Amino acid sequence: MYSFMGGGLFCAIVGNIMLVVSTATDYWMQYHLSGSSAHQGLWRYCMGHKCYWQTDSIAYWNATRAFMILSGMACFAGILAGIFSFAHFSAFERFNRSFAAGVMFFVSTFFVFLAMAIYTGITVNFLGKRFGDWRFSWSYILGWVAMLMTFFAGIFYMCAYRMHECRRVASPR
Repeated sequence: MYSFMGGGLFCAIVGNIMLVVSTATDYWMQYHLSGSSAHQGLWRYCMGHKCYWQTDSIAYWNATRAFMILSGMACFAGILAGIFSFAHFSAFERFNRSFAAGVMFFVSTFFVFLAMAIYTGITVNFLGKRFGDWRFSWSYILGWVAMLMTFFAGIFYMCAYRMHECRRVASPR
């Protein structure tokens, strides 16, 4: 049980770091514009060596930003529940912290999936046609990897919960 929880906690911490780095960096998309290279993230776009804040309130950027932030917050809450699940005592007998941590990691996975799906759909259908020579960059890829890490953290914590429940049911009181 503790090995599942430890593996889940490791995946969650790495996934949360990846979520924060992916959300904060400016390399979601790279393209060539007027002969110079440019790149953009969720918050800024850079042309040459100058970066500018994206002041336009475009719905898909706002949705992607919001879901990435919500995903990071859910993952952090799951990490806290995961750390507390190592403690054996509980104020509520029916409340299981490893189950709560697993649910929070799956919520985080869902939010980052929504963010990545929105960004991918709009970029391929709209921006991809606007810029001829473009590609997704490392911040974007890090977001997908973070989604996998939070998903596996949820799997690990659900396995730990199932092992705990099987032991609890099997042992006589």
